[in-house]
Amino acid sequence: MAKRVLVVEDNELNLKLFCDLLRAHEYAAEPVRDGREALDRARAFAPDLIVMDIQMPYVTGHELIVALKADEGLRDIPVMAVTAYAGRDDEERIRAAGAAAYVSKPISLARFMDAVGALV
Repeated sequence: MAKRVLVVEDNELNLKLFCDLLRAHEYAAEPVRDGREALDRARAFAPDLIVMDIQMPYVTGHELIVALKADEGLRDIPVMAVTAYAGRDDEERIRAAGAAAYVSKPISLARFMDAVGALV
C-alpha cells in the first residue's frame, strides 16, 4: 500500500511539482490548494505525512500546524514545512509549532525526497 501524503500549497506550479515528484516515487499524493480546506481533507484522506507551504493566504502554514497539533485525530501525523522563509528564527518557530521537518525553497529534489522518506 502506497504511503499517503497530503500536499498543502497555494502555488499551482509548486503543488504540481510536489505531487508529481511524490507520485514518481510511488506515494499517493493528495493536493490541497488552500489551508482552509486542509483539516477536512486530512481527516478524509488520512495521510501518513502532510507537506505544506508556510506562506499561504487565509490560513498560514504556521496556523495550520497549530490547528493540526490541537486536533486529537490529526496530531500524530508528521508535518514537513516547505517554505521560502529561510531564517533561523523562522525554522525554530515552525518547528516549535510542531513541524517535524523544514525544507527551504527553492527545493533540492533529492533533499525533499530524503526528508519525506525519513518521515514516513
